[in-house]
Amino acid sequence: MSASLPLPAFPATRNRRARLAAALAAVAVAVAGCSGGDPASLRVPDGTPVVLVSIDTLRADHLPLYGYRGVETPTLTRLAGEALLYEQAFSQTPLTLPSHGSILTGLLPAAHGLRDNVGYRLDAEAIERGDIPYLPHTLAKLGYATCAAVSSFVLDAKSGLGAGFGTYDDRIEYRTQLGLGGIQRLGPDTLAAALACLDGVGERPPFLFLHLYEPHSPYQPPEPFASRYPLAYDGEIAAADQIVGQLFDDLRQRKLYDKALIVVLSDHGEGLGDHGELEHGVLLHVESIHVPLLVKLPGGKLGGARVTAPASLTDVAPTVLRLLGQPAHPAMQGVSLLSLAGRQAPQRRIYSETFYPRLHFGWSDLASLIDARSHLIAGPKPELYDRVADPRETINVLERERRLYAEMSKELEAFDRSLEAPAEIDEETRRSMAALGYLGSVAVTSGPLPDPKSNLSVLSDLQEGYRLHAKKDYEGAARAVRRVLEKSPQMADAWELLGHALTRSGYKDEAIEAYRNALSASGGSGHVAAALASLYLELERLDDAEAHVPLVMAAQPSLAHGLLARIAFKRKDFAAAEKSARAALVASGDRIGPYIVLAEVLHGTGRLQEALAATNEAIRIYVGRKSPDTQLIVGLALLQGKIFADLGDFASAETAFRREIELFPDAPSAWSHLALLYALTGRDAEVGPTLRSMVSANGGPAGVAEAIRALRALGIQDEAARLLRNARERYPQNSEIAALR
Repeated sequence: MSASLPLPAFPATRNRRARLAAALAAVAVAVAGCSGGDPASLRVPDGTPVVLVSIDTLRADHLPLYGYRGVETPTLTRLAGEALLYEQAFSQTPLTLPSHGSILTGLLPAAHGLRDNVGYRLDAEAIERGDIPYLPHTLAKLGYATCAAVSSFVLDAKSGLGAGFGTYDDRIEYRTQLGLGGIQRLGPDTLAAALACLDGVGERPPFLFLHLYEPHSPYQPPEPFASRYPLAYDGEIAAADQIVGQLFDDLRQRKLYDKALIVVLSDHGEGLGDHGELEHGVLLHVESIHVPLLVKLPGGKLGGARVTAPASLTDVAPTVLRLLGQPAHPAMQGVSLLSLAGRQAPQRRIYSETFYPRLHFGWSDLASLIDARSHLIAGPKPELYDRVADPRETINVLERERRLYAEMSKELEAFDRSLEAPAEIDEETRRSMAALGYLGSVAVTSGPLPDPKSNLSVLSDLQEGYRLHAKKDYEGAARAVRRVLEKSPQMADAWELLGHALTRSGYKDEAIEAYRNALSASGGSGHVAAALASLYLELERLDDAEAHVPLVMAAQPSLAHGLLARIAFKRKDFAAAEKSARAALVASGDRIGPYIVLAEVLHGTGRLQEALAATNEAIRIYVGRKSPDTQLIVGLALLQGKIFADLGDFASAETAFRREIELFPDAPSAWSHLALLYALTGRDAEVGPTLRSMVSANGGPAGVAEAIRALRALGIQDEAARLLRNARERYPQNSEIAALR
């Protein structure tokens, strides 16, 4: 998609790199000496535009600014000449939602309450009362037009991050067969949303928060970066750099760039296998928490300086407020980043934590303290590293540094590491779970828990399952996940992935059992309940589907209303179906899925032109986003084909069915509808080849079952019976085949 986007010119010659390195070394001095005063006393004019750019999952040591040679980032390299660069900046947690909570509040996770990407929400009422400081809320009160555009589903407005923003663009479609971390939109789409928001700010000064997800897995960089870089992760970094460059070019055209306060950072890093973790969330080694951080002052004041004092992402919010001449909230736990640039920089250690292994896998949580020299990681098997002698943290020096270990351990005890159950696990959810026959709860118990690092082989199998699932090897994914569950039978993430794999491979009764186990282990996760309710609906177990909708409603109201619409439609309660479909639209925030649901209801009630109009609206939204993610429109062309066929426009129906097949060859329904269309229009010779192609493209039981149903609909009973006998021999345990009599 991005092949046509211009790559900013950057002649990365060896001589230029050498000159750049020399220039940076020359300015890597105390900034106070450059400025002629205390940097902490600096102020920016009232109404200074504020821009915060977060590049998700970007580890600092994969940028040229931090010594890496594997990728070119011309935008960030140029920015460093106009900004302060913080060499030792650290995240409070290697997870997207809680880390952004710390960035925007200046609080540690225990104080703002976000401890994981799911099940926790920022308390909007506490923000309004002033109990939780929140930078967007404060800036809005100062007269700023507050705009946000985010690229990850876990940052949607319902997380609480939308508080205080006049516009919070989180139009990212939810999908039940994809893990939350994989539900994203591409950076160019998010940038377009951000710039559209800037168009509407009028005379007010803007505060813009732009969140990009490009370096996050799965690593799928666009061209030319995919071909240019052997490591796909680096290609994603280059793509993100280009998008930031386009933002800066736009700010220059608006004459905002030079006078703006701009902060560019990442929420956390990425393991890349350095300590056995490929991605992030489980461990707290430096590759997961060391992040880039650049602060550009208006006019490029102090530009080119490199600050060596340890910085924290909790420092960002108080820095912005103090530069604007506003007092930092007394609860804020960060300091002004400008104070770190002076000769009297405070000496401190930076706290980080992860509860991800405890909440998702039943393993121990971890906490760490890090400074310029030492890094303590506290857990069942504590680790202490000398970062100067061993920057990649390969040698645990705890035994020979017992005094330092004792000192840092005592300091760590002062931090709040208590954990409340996820917000989804409220009393109403517990009652609903009990009524549905579920037992168990999320792993928040205290006491000795397994060491995460000792269980990375289990995590490796889980990641292999995700990889195979992404490649559509669903049976291979199921085998990998079953290995995980043999060792960790209470792992909710593994049960959920197994449910996805079994659903896609046609073993739907087994998938139901997997989802039920995932729901029990997670204590009632809304996105797991959504997958289970959708599967019950597909199997026409309508009462079971409806019983799980309340668990979906709090997390995904639009999806929940859509489920209710489909349930009501199958019960032939058409008025209720349309009411719920329109409620899904209201709750959707201009998403595609609710229009497809409405079109299905309207089509089923014979309102064909209205149904066609709803599908066209879904297409309009999809095209407007310029997104290559075809999963957003699964079933849309199929539905249009059905509508066209009912309208008697058989040529358009054929085109629509073929379009669905082109996009989703492994979805059997479009094939069978095309075969039926051929039979209806007298093209009998094309029926058999179409059904054979369907079975070939859908090698599992789902494709065979669809072929049997199509043959029966065509009145070809002998062939249907023969195919059914073969299917029963091949898939003796499959419930969908067994249900065909």
